[in-house]
Amino acid sequence: MCGIVGYIGKGDAKSVVLQGLEKLEYRGYDSAGIAIVKDSKIIVEKKKGKLKNLESHLEGMDLNSHIGIGHTRWATHGEPSDKNSHPHYSEDMSIAVVHNGIIENYSSLKNDLIQKGYHFNSDTDTEVVAHLIHSLYKGDLFNAVTEAIKLLRGSYALGILHKDFPDQIICARKDSPLVIGIGENENIIASDVPALLKYTKNVYFLEDGDIARLTANSIDIFDKTLTPVEREVKVIEWDYEQATKGGFPHFMIKEIFEQPKSIEETLNRRVQNGVIDFSDVLSEYEIEKFDMIHIVACGTAYHAGLQGQYALREISKVNSLVEIASEYRYMNPFVNENTLAIFVSQSGETLDTLAALKEAKARGAKTLAITNVVGSTISREAHSTIYTMAGPEIAVASTKAYTTQVTIFQLLALYLAEKKGIISKEKVDEFIHSLYSIPEKIKISLENTAVIKTVANFMKDKHNGFYIGRGVDYATALEGSLKMKEITYIHTEAFPAGELKHGSIALIEPGTPVVVIAMQSNLLEKTISNIKELKARGAHVITVARKSCKEAIDVSDEFIGVEDIEDVFSVLLAIIPLQLLSYFTSVDKGIDVDKPRNLAKSVTVE
Repeated sequence: MCGIVGYIGKGDAKSVVLQGLEKLEYRGYDSAGIAIVKDSKIIVEKKKGKLKNLESHLEGMDLNSHIGIGHTRWATHGEPSDKNSHPHYSEDMSIAVVHNGIIENYSSLKNDLIQKGYHFNSDTDTEVVAHLIHSLYKGDLFNAVTEAIKLLRGSYALGILHKDFPDQIICARKDSPLVIGIGENENIIASDVPALLKYTKNVYFLEDGDIARLTANSIDIFDKTLTPVEREVKVIEWDYEQATKGGFPHFMIKEIFEQPKSIEETLNRRVQNGVIDFSDVLSEYEIEKFDMIHIVACGTAYHAGLQGQYALREISKVNSLVEIASEYRYMNPFVNENTLAIFVSQSGETLDTLAALKEAKARGAKTLAITNVVGSTISREAHSTIYTMAGPEIAVASTKAYTTQVTIFQLLALYLAEKKGIISKEKVDEFIHSLYSIPEKIKISLENTAVIKTVANFMKDKHNGFYIGRGVDYATALEGSLKMKEITYIHTEAFPAGELKHGSIALIEPGTPVVVIAMQSNLLEKTISNIKELKARGAHVITVARKSCKEAIDVSDEFIGVEDIEDVFSVLLAIIPLQLLSYFTSVDKGIDVDKPRNLAKSVTVE
């Protein structure tokens, strides 16, 4: 969602803030702005559109300052425009505010402030915060902010400046992420780690309800009761260079090519000397105790959860349920102390998933997070956390986070099966060997993209299409279809292959592209029959299957072959061509691959 950067220290605030905002462009945004304190005045400049519009606007301006805040906005209240861009400010320009989140009671607060004589220049909820702090200010900025946030209902990460306090930034968070970078004679706030990696690897992750006061040489953190607290210093293990493109034209293709390494590192994190170990997150008593597993997530993480459900059922014979996080807490879920609830989120900040986690936790479930970000809110709220080893994922469309999440689920299924005595140690060893073969098999797909590029050239002019598969291939079809929608804006829908004929086949006409995933051996004959039904109606069929699958080759217009492996692990190979197909189609269409319209990397509003 929105990006926040704030700086106070010895350097040039404008430069640090703009560079930080650039590192947050992957989050998705429609405008950008900056505020600094200079000569006891607050100067605010903001522009609709890309960050470069703001940078061009600022050229030649004397904005030299050692304190500033900046923002990239993803519209929730009010259309994208200069006036709705952040920072927002009080009428007398004494206070400037940047905000990520939604103030749910902004309308009633706004009416109260209007009654007091305040005037509003924007259509946003955030402007309320600036006026509210101003109305409560009596010479003590920190006190005014603490009084203001008591009146706010909703989610927020806030960065606040006051012209009379050119030596401090106040920040606060509730439900929206905020991290403090700890420097030498300088400190930084940001929505996400990449914005501050150039300056420091040592950070504090603020917890819900925290408020902090930063100067160049100090950081004071208070919890929601305004009690001073010491948050743990976290050291970011990946560096600034890892968050750059490294010679690739886009982050997405870089991250697709990083998947062999990220999968291998995820395996290595949990497999030591041939033994899978999750004892740090699940005790043997808990494994015996749980009679149901709930898997809850959104978007791509939800699709990883579907793959997890299949692995848990197929390998460890565990009863599991997969639910979309935004629906979970409204469906009165059957959860108790015998439920293991797994919450999957790349960023660890997905608000729908966080809310669902809190619901399950309140009902007595053991909560387990699967995330890629150390110190994220979901990792702190859950009873236990499993970290994927994907490294920084910058492109909005998730690739390596998805495959590492699936890898974790497959390892977890093997671990539970062995602990329950369902499969032998010899079979576990065989499966581990297969998992470790996947990185090299993915590399083969990455080195052979000619057919995929041909299909992409065909797809770029299409407006609609379908993805189908049977069994776990349907879950792969869902993820492939989502990737195509996200970054090419081509409308595609995924169906279980056998379901297409129950109505939706009416949409098939000559030339309609249909991507078929046919990796499940026991369902291959059925899937081939479905392909023939499609071909009879003129569909252009693109099939992803094992290289040796002659049946699929014979009935397809385009065939993309992958290496052979057990059915349960084949999903990690089948998704690679689908990621590449979406990427090359987007490139052919001239779309901004890493920053597709209307989307955000970390969705921190409901």
